Amino acid sequence: MLAGYLTDIEQLLDEQHRDAALREAFDLPRIAVALTDPQLRCSGEQMKTWCEKWIGPPGAGRQAPALDYERVGRTVSERVTQEGGAGPDSVPTRALRRLRLRRYLRTPSRGFPARHGENLPPQETEAVEMCTALVEAARRWYARSACHDTTVQSNLARLAVLR
Repeated sequence: MLAGYLTDIEQLLDEQHRDAALREAFDLPRIAVALTDPQLRCSGEQMKTWCEKWIGPPGAGRQAPALDYERVGRTVSERVTQEGGAGPDSVPTRALRRLRLRRYLRTPSRGFPARHGENLPPQETEAVEMCTALVEAARRWYARSACHDTTVQSNLARLAVLR
């Protein structure tokens, strides 16, 4: 389910739907934090901590070596905490619903690594950088932490069977 969501973001970038990709990507910290909580709750502070931990840690593989992960991480962290949600400890219902609905879609294989940010205006380049950083962070988070976390796995299973 999560892998499909990440692939959808990359596919939106491939199709040059950068605003839509950015909207989906900004939900990733909300989704990740909510999945680690038994009641699917998240707070702005938890999202900020997630961003600081997972966006661009040193030594991680990079597709775009010129990307300033520190700046992108700061920008993303500020934005997701500003958008926070309904309350300090709320359930990100919209983001989780969109994640859950992804399991009904079949995404075609990407087949090759795309170069999303070549020769783009600065604003569009920034959107691609943020999406890329968030997708990489979500993949790292899942591979290094969430796939072994029983709460995350239980929540993903719960979301998969909800109708």
